[in-house]
Amino acid sequence: MERPKPRILVIRGGAIGDFILTLPAIRLIRETLVGCHVEVLGYPGIMELALKAGLADSARSLEHRSMALLFAKGAPLDPALVEYLLSFNVIVSYLFDPDGVLRGQLEKIGVKTLLECPHSVKPGKGHAAEQLAKPLEKLAMYLDEPDWRAPLFARPNADSKKSRIGLHLGSGSTKKNWAIENWQEVTAAIQQQRPELDLAIITGEVELERGITPTGFQADHHWHALPLPELVDHLATCDFFLGHDSGISHLASACGVPCLLLFGPTNPDIWAPPQPGVSIIRAENGDWAQLTPEKVIPVVMERLSPYR
Repeated sequence: MERPKPRILVIRGGAIGDFILTLPAIRLIRETLVGCHVEVLGYPGIMELALKAGLADSARSLEHRSMALLFAKGAPLDPALVEYLLSFNVIVSYLFDPDGVLRGQLEKIGVKTLLECPHSVKPGKGHAAEQLAKPLEKLAMYLDEPDWRAPLFARPNADSKKSRIGLHLGSGSTKKNWAIENWQEVTAAIQQQRPELDLAIITGEVELERGITPTGFQADHHWHALPLPELVDHLATCDFFLGHDSGISHLASACGVPCLLLFGPTNPDIWAPPQPGVSIIRAENGDWAQLTPEKVIPVVMERLSPYR
């Protein structure tokens, strides 16, 4: 009789960048436990990235109403949820559980192997991807340097005669954004000095509210509010990418696209995408006022020089 495949559940909330930085850990599970079934419990719209990368077999929403009782101490759980959770051999949780309520609920129903991982990272402890995979060492899984830096999504061969430059000029936090006016100077310089390049601007509702539109930046393509798996396919067609410390920058880098990213107050040693080909321009002392277009434009032009 064939033995059933081991079933692993990874519970991961967080924003886009946090989730992508956890994918190397999920890949480690997939590659170490060959043939196992990996499922992700996360936020809709983000958790599908694990499926897109081929690192999970299925995904389920953390926002389902039955999940709420997992965080209510002593609350009875839906029998269907109990059956679902007990179907896994190992549960790996990245959820914030300071009072141990989730742990208590899982232990109460009989979950035997629960690995609690940090929901956030700490300064001075290495790159975020390393920190997020570190707890897996308790299960004899070790993430080596080349593995956590490797791209996560397949990238097709270029089929365009023009080099395509992706631009995402926002982020989930205003403190991580360079001024729009500065970006307008940079993109104007690209248009003037490298008019043959194909520009694609990526936006969501936040970017539109800040006034970042294809009209204002004279982009050839406007990819607005695309589902993340679809955006992966678009980003994979780019030859180069410009952006901030953002989840979309992590997504571009995870596609293997070379990136030039501007960092302000956040630490790139921890938060920059780990893949090869990422260059950083950091504002002095984390102060955006110290980073002028005059400092950025020459670096951008130098990085764009190989593209035609």
